[in-house]
Amino acid sequence: MSIVMSELIHFVDQALVVAEKPAGLLSVPGRSEENKDCLVTRLQLQYEDAMTVHRLDQVTSGLMLYARGKQMQVALSKQFEQRQVSKRYEALVEGLVEGESGQIDLPLICDWPNRPKQMVSVELGKPSLTRWRVLARDVAAQTTRLELEPVTGRSHQLRLHLASIGHPIVGDVMYEAQPAMRVCLHARRLAFVHPLTGVALAFVSACPF
Repeated sequence: MSIVMSELIHFVDQALVVAEKPAGLLSVPGRSEENKDCLVTRLQLQYEDAMTVHRLDQVTSGLMLYARGKQMQVALSKQFEQRQVSKRYEALVEGLVEGESGQIDLPLICDWPNRPKQMVSVELGKPSLTRWRVLARDVAAQTTRLELEPVTGRSHQLRLHLASIGHPIVGDVMYEAQPAMRVCLHARRLAFVHPLTGVALAFVSACPF
């Protein structure tokens, strides 16, 4: 198993670790033996008390926050639950998105026969809200670069919300996009309050696509 290279660590102290997850690496271990390698187990080779606070999809790259010890895990998890953590993603989507900003408000639920795929369900889905803003359009490539803010944190929320309005994320074949080198979704900014000092922290990661 590979260890986390130093360049993947954005910040570390006695309370938490902010690390960069590469696309294709799991956030937490999967059930099968071949899926045991993940960011948290790599972190634990250097920081034994590293604990999961939130997740990114395997196909998504970008910033992740891990707690050091159970007490810090509870404190940081509470910030996520109370929506006190600010998250911004960057995505490249198929097609030219109309307008400069907006929001997608569609309830989501797991598509059990096809899991881990999710689906929109007005009757059974959980409320899910995504805000978006256009960063750039490429007319020649017929793509749009977006900044995304997930107000809620449902599984596959950004991916399904964009696909549902006819603009799937480039490379996201699970949600009907054309094949590409990768799924073009990156967690580029993470802001929260330090659980011990109360200081506001913000981290930014350059988009790799």
